[in-house]
Amino acid sequence: MIGLSAPERPLLRLSLRRLERIAPRMTRMVVTGPAIAHVTPGPFTDTYVRLVIPRPGVTLPENLDLRRMHAELPRSAWPRIRTYTVRSLDPAAAELAIDIYDHGRAGLTRSWLSGLRIGDPVLMGDLRGLYRPGPEADWHLLAGDAVALPAIAVTLAAMTPGTRAKAVIEVADAADEQPLPTAADCAVRWVHRSRGESLVEAVRALPFDPGVVQAFVHGEGGAMRELRRFLLRERGMRKELLSISGYWRRGLTDEQWRRAKAMSAER
Repeated sequence: MIGLSAPERPLLRLSLRRLERIAPRMTRMVVTGPAIAHVTPGPFTDTYVRLVIPRPGVTLPENLDLRRMHAELPRSAWPRIRTYTVRSLDPAAAELAIDIYDHGRAGLTRSWLSGLRIGDPVLMGDLRGLYRPGPEADWHLLAGDAVALPAIAVTLAAMTPGTRAKAVIEVADAADEQPLPTAADCAVRWVHRSRGESLVEAVRALPFDPGVVQAFVHGEGGAMRELRRFLLRERGMRKELLSISGYWRRGLTDEQWRRAKAMSAER
């Protein structure tokens, strides 16, 4: 099921409660603050937030939202934006958690995380979402790399008994695998790059069950292009039941990838 983005609201002004290394290449950031009590998670299992990273020496004004930012601030003061899935939300404990994958190279988020201390401010955009498993499907396909793993984990946790699903997840090696609790009848295939395996090849080799399939397929942009073609053209999936997007692109920064996607959409 596909959702619509909510109207823009002022940034959530939170603070860091803790950082946890949950896998060799995955860090869980847990933030807190009174604003969490007013957050509405919505029905989507890919709920995400835009993490707002201010530039050094720049203090962002109160009540700023991401649309006003470009209109009211000079370009030199614009913060950098990174988008992450909400791994968990606990209003009672006033905690929101996101899992951040480390690609193994120097970058904006890695540098920013390394300088964070407990209690430091963390700014986020409002929660949004686009996907949830729907009852119109006979079974569900969840496929992605480690960057999509948090959304896949949330989706599996939300599935009810009797739901049939298959998950294909590409990670560096076995150390990056995570427990995926679910009440669904789900077969999980871990794909290890260390063994020369790839997400595209694993999805192509996957036996497809009879009936209507709904799919959530997210990860590296080049792989997503191949899988979009495979699922729509070769497997004949219904377009409205396919949630697919490139979260990142090998060799490009986040800003470069977003510009490339915007230019492609304009053609």
